[in-house]
Amino acid sequence: MSDTVNKKITEDNDTARNIICGANAYDQKYYFNKEMYGNIPQSIQEELHVICVLFTEECGGIFTIRFEEDGGIAMDTISEETDYLYDEVSAGLLMGEIRRKRQELFESLSMYYKVFVLHEPLTDVEENEDE
Repeated sequence: MSDTVNKKITEDNDTARNIICGANAYDQKYYFNKEMYGNIPQSIQEELHVICVLFTEECGGIFTIRFEEDGGIAMDTISEETDYLYDEVSAGLLMGEIRRKRQELFESLSMYYKVFVLHEPLTDVEENEDE
């Protein structure tokens, strides 16, 4: 992986810390942040694994799923400057499709983050979800 791409991923330490998982088409590797999120149920970890790997198989580049500060879920994708096969438009469309099809999964992950990381009371989180 080029130094430029590596720098983009790690330049914001808070963002890097909040990365749940990611896949890298260049190195053909998958990463799950067990240090921070190892207590997420195994079935959800496996589902995230499939999402990340299939994304990079289809679009290439590097794909990550992370928590935002408020507990929302963000998906990011970047590519090396010399990767002429990477299609930003297709990647954006695929991220939209993932968000629609996996909405329930992302809502569950968001609730997990709010309760176990931000330590918000479960009743407050459930009330916000209903609004």
